[in-house]
Amino acid sequence: MNAIKHFIRDEDGITAIEYALMAAAIAAAVTAGLAILGPKITASLTYISGLIKSS
Repeated sequence: MNAIKHFIRDEDGITAIEYALMAAAIAAAVTAGLAILGPKITASLTYISGLIKSS
């Protein structure tokens, strides 16, 4: 019975789940940001590369 009470009161698993959810949300935001900004970054770097090659 004490083991069950201890298991119910233990919040370590909940904290781990919260951190996992936060990490997943951050990963999703980074992925979405790169998907949206990726082509613009590529175009900018290609432009800069062309300027460097021509000088």
